[in-house]
Formats: sequence, structure tokens, C-alpha cells
Amino acid sequence: MTSRLVGLLGSWDDGRAVAASLADRIRSLVLDGRLTVGEKLPSERALAAELHRSRATVSAAYERLATAGFVVRLHGGSTRVTLPHGTRVMPDSDTALVDFTIASTGSTPGLHAATERALNRLAELRGTSGYLIAGMPELRERIAARFSQRGLPTSADEIIVTSGAMHALALLFATFGQPGRTALVEQPTFPHAFEALRRSGHRILTTPVTSAGWDVRHLTTTLLDARPHLAYLIPDFQNPTGASLTDDERRQITATARSSGTLLIADETCVELDIDRPFTPHPFAAHGAAITVGSLSKLAWGGLRIGWIRASRDQVERILSVRPTIDLGTAALEQCIAIELFDDMTTLRRHIRARLAAGRTALEASISAMPGVEVPRVAGGLSAWIDLGEPLSTALSLAAQDRGLRVPAGPRFSASGVHERFMRVPITLAPDDVSAGMAILAEAWAEIHAGTRSSSRAGHLTVV
Repeated sequence: MTSRLVGLLGSWDDGRAVAASLADRIRSLVLDGRLTVGEKLPSERALAAELHRSRATVSAAYERLATAGFVVRLHGGSTRVTLPHGTRVMPDSDTALVDFTIASTGSTPGLHAATERALNRLAELRGTSGYLIAGMPELRERIAARFSQRGLPTSADEIIVTSGAMHALALLFATFGQPGRTALVEQPTFPHAFEALRRSGHRILTTPVTSAGWDVRHLTTTLLDARPHLAYLIPDFQNPTGASLTDDERRQITATARSSGTLLIADETCVELDIDRPFTPHPFAAHGAAITVGSLSKLAWGGLRIGWIRASRDQVERILSVRPTIDLGTAALEQCIAIELFDDMTTLRRHIRARLAAGRTALEASISAMPGVEVPRVAGGLSAWIDLGEPLSTALSLAAQDRGLRVPAGPRFSASGVHERFMRVPITLAPDDVSAGMAILAEAWAEIHAGTRSSSRAGHLTVV
């Protein structure tokens, strides 16, 4: 049986010394979170047999990882994943680390004032129990009104307030998940979503999406042939590709899912991140039965953990019957802040549009320093899914990390370890940060193509 490590390795031999290539690939899997701290790796003998390499090669790779602090060798011969300790010293620089791993904007300028106003709302709740399992009625009404404005008539009793979008997904998988059944996801996609599906016992089936859009024929054929129990899609400014489904495509997918008996979950956490999309589609659930997940975190601030679920009343009842086994409601103060922000949604959207447009401009201006790399024109969302033209994403990620830039490799967004030709670059950061990060990435790109990169550098990045 193939070990989990070998299944994750994919294409790892980059033409350098074999032990160095193998160690770098495993290090990338640790930094990406695909190998977890404490996880036991195959023995030297077993891994050598699986890879059809010598035991000495595997031993040398493990030794490199142990020296760098990415594995620990225990008595009895076992090797387990760990993380190096200590402070990262950037080579030849004392500048701050640039982080491309989190595609999220800073807080909106109105957040502080909204928080101050929210305290009065919070004071009014002191005479209650504070446990609002479905969410504050006022906030549910505002979320429902926003759906209605976008073309999907919605009432407050079809809304559940959650502590962010991932919490919403956890509630949905706990309520409707069926371990052992198949779940269809886009590839690439938001990695924590398919990881959550796997933890809930689902088998993952993928359908391709690129910056140009979906292969809708593949998606609908897969729905009809495989009849997955559920499908998780990001129809607006898909993470990481930035693509959006048209209304016609949404109609086709929802009609097919109805025929296949598939529960559709539409993640709309990026729907408000519009710069200049040439069309404005209706909400996914306006075209057919679907549960919608949304969030205020990408729009206002990542530290504001407010999300929601829109579902039918029957589905809402089922979710609320399960929720007390997970939590007893979303923090009241954060809900009060969210109410204030919803009341000034126009200003909020104007700010995020300007922020994303500036980040996009900085990215496009920086890419000329990386010959052969293509940046698709993104109309909104969190990031650009850049095409490296060569399967160098992991090598580039590692070289960039050695220079002080954290950037995830393309396979991090894949359920099967593919997409070595691509890399996600956020447009959410301040323009100066985007430019600084891209300058480091360009240096790493030049280093790889000059063939001068060494895999033996010390001081590997410790933050995942």
C-alpha cells in the first residue's frame, strides 16, 4: 500500500542531488501543512522501497530534515514531523518578513468607530442570556436584506449567523455530511475546505477550474456519473483562480445537481470583493436549491469572526439542532459590530474595491521581472493564480522562503498534489507589500533559473 507521504510527494525529483530534492519536497509539505506536526513518516527502508531509491538516499534526506529541524529521529528508528525553533534570520537583510500565505485585507477604516457604536447595542443585551444560537435577529435581517438586494429574496429565518465561514462549513458537514460518501470540489480550491471534508469522512472527487473559468461540461458530467453526496463550489472570485460563474452556468449546474441528488454548497465569502467584473451574476441559490456560506471577514477584517449560512427553513432547523453539540452561538459583541458595518455597506465595498485595485496594479507592475510568468487579469477576489510556465512552484516557494517571503506552492490548493506550474499571489496586501514580495519572488526565480540555488541553507522559515 502506498504511504500517505508518497501520495503527497508527487513529482519531486528536480534534477539536483536526489536526497536534496526529496528533503526540499518534504520540507515544503510540512510548511504547507499537508504533513502535520507529530505525524510519523515511513521508515527509511519502507520509503526507499516505495520510491525505488537506495536506503542511503532516504537516510540522507531525513538527516537534512533533522538538521534543519523539520523531523526528529526517535529511539526505535521512527521519524516524526516537527518544526524548527528559534528566530528566523533573513539572509543579508534586516527587513520584515513578507507574508503571501494569507490573502486577506487589513481592517476597514470604519471598524474602530463601528466597534464603539456597537458597545451601546451590546449593553442592551445584558438582560438576556446572551445565547443566540441562530444569531441576533437584527443581524440576520441585514444579511437577508443583502441577499434580497442581490436578487435572491431572503428572510431572516433562512439565516444562521456563524463564527466565520469555516465555522459555517463545519456546521454544514456535521449536519449533512455522510462519511464514506463522495464530495465534489473544484481543483484548485481553498485548501481548508477539502481538508474539512476529508476530516468529516468524505471521499474527494475533483473538477477543474482555471483563471479562465470552469469546465462546466466536466462538472455536470461528473455530477451525473458519480452522483456525489455534496458539492462544494466557490462561484464568485474563486479562491485561488479569481474566476466567476455566469448566470447561465449557475443555472446549468443547479439543474444538474437536482437531477443527481447532490447537495450544493456555494461559498460566497469573496462575492463582495469586486473591482471591475464585467457582469454581476445573481446569487448561486437564485438559480436552484443550494446552501450558501458567506463571511464578513474578507470584507472588513480577518479578526472579525462573522459568517453566515443561508438555507431553507427545514435545513436551518436541522443545522440548529446540531449546533449545540459544537457551540452555543456567535460572540454577541462581534455581531453588534457586524450590524454597524452592514449599515454602511456602500462605504465598506468602496474601500475594499480601491484596496484590491491597488494591489492588482502593484502585482501587474512587478511581474516583468519574472520572464515567462503570466498573470491573468483578475476582476476581483483575493488573488491572482499566476502561471509559471514550468512545474517549479515548490522549488520557487522554498527559494522564496529562504529569502524571507512566505508563499504557498500551487499543490497546496490541490486535493491531489498537482498544480506545480501555478502559484497564488494575493492582491489584498498594501501595494508596497505586494511589490516587496514580488521583488523577493523575482530574485528566487532568477536564482532557480541560474542554477545557483543551494538546498543546504540554514535558518528555514518556522511559521506555517
